Amino acid sequence: MNRRLDAAYPFIIVDALFTKVRTDKSVVSKALLIASGIRADGYREILGLSIGDSESFATWNEFFRGLKARGLHGVDVAVSDNHSGLREAIAKQFVGATWQRCQFHVMKNLLDHAPKKERENVTAAARLIFLATDRKEAERRYAEFMARFAETAPKSCVCLEGAFEDMFAILPLPEKYRRRLRTSNMQERLNEEIRRREKVIRIFPNDAAAIRMVGALLSEQNDEWLSRAYFDMTEYFEWKATTVAKPAAVKRDRRAA
Repeated sequence: MNRRLDAAYPFIIVDALFTKVRTDKSVVSKALLIASGIRADGYREILGLSIGDSESFATWNEFFRGLKARGLHGVDVAVSDNHSGLREAIAKQFVGATWQRCQFHVMKNLLDHAPKKERENVTAAARLIFLATDRKEAERRYAEFMARFAETAPKSCVCLEGAFEDMFAILPLPEKYRRRLRTSNMQERLNEEIRRREKVIRIFPNDAAAIRMVGALLSEQNDEWLSRAYFDMTEYFEWKATTVAKPAAVKRDRRAA
């Protein structure tokens, strides 16, 4: 996890999960920070792994600084949830990059705020918004959602209103890239496998043990990813060369996920 990152990585996906680690005589929850990237040639790689006490701005900022010191460059799009420290660190370290708010996490937030009897309806209506192919269609479906659930799921409406702009940051991109970059699900699947193996250990004896186990798993995944391309990037670079208006760059604020 300390190799040079000499290629350009137009797309990065970042996420964290918490695990139990023994420290002296107590057991604490620590954040495993993981970054994946899609290179300019369309292949995926695990970029880095770190462990910290929290998902604070300082922790994420130091993680990204480390990736850049190893050569990470050329980032056009960063996909993540809306954790304020993470978002601020992306804005600081990848100036001018587009930030895409993960639609999977938006959906989770909508359902967390929806009454139980409306969750199925909220899910179906939100999916229609997420699958919109252009701005006009997205706005129409958004308006329909807000009108439909204003009375029955008002907190979900507030949540969607706050997320709408950021969850469509990649809408200008060609469709095949939008489909895979609208969520951090690629990273979520890694997290699920980490959780599965973590159950055997339950509590790591120290930070180094957590890094060894998770690092070994990520190395396996990295080798598998490098066996085949994830994207044909030709259309993306043609689009980038001919498009004057880029997707909105990261806005630095502290809205919680």
